[in-house]
Amino acid sequence: MSNLVKQLAALKVIPVIALERAEDILLLGKALYDNGLPVAEITFRSDAAVEAIRLLRRAYPDMLIGAGTVLNKAQAQAAKDAGATFIVSPGFNANTVRACQALDIPIIPGVNNPSTVEAALEMGLKTVKFFPAEASGGINMLKSLLAPYTQIQIMPTGGINSANINDYLAIDRVIACGGSWMVDKKLIDNGQWDEIGRLTREAVELVK
Repeated sequence: MSNLVKQLAALKVIPVIALERAEDILLLGKALYDNGLPVAEITFRSDAAVEAIRLLRRAYPDMLIGAGTVLNKAQAQAAKDAGATFIVSPGFNANTVRACQALDIPIIPGVNNPSTVEAALEMGLKTVKFFPAEASGGINMLKSLLAPYTQIQIMPTGGINSANINDYLAIDRVIACGGSWMVDKKLIDNGQWDEIGRLTREAVELVK
């Protein structure tokens, strides 16, 4: 897990991707990779996720690939088999955490209150996702949540964009932020790979 945290912290911004067509990941992955962001969190919000992870892993063996919106053991197993590097879940589900620990794949579960932070700590997890970040109180809530739990590191996601990402990254123990503005679903559906590449370059420069 420590190596994963270092990799995420070096990148600072994690593209959160929702795909309807698995094959779109190849040109999307190229746009990310060629423009300085060799990482993708492919969400299980559609049936294309597993195949997209498999295609991306084959095309870019060294890319950091997360499986997002993972809700159960079956999805975690499918993500690992397809080549995912790590798992991200929207909430804290002890069964999903245990499944990932048994599969020996890192999981970053979602938390947004003290009870879920303590549930994560109870299971030995010190890296969590603050989700949905803006809807859960944003910067102020995150600072309040981090104050009593000095051992956790956090990845805010949800409502984060080019205007507020550096405000989040400036907070101690925020390792990276998940965002989708550079991989907006409309851009993907319309095949606007050059625009995705441009937004990716901007995002990389922004968080340097």
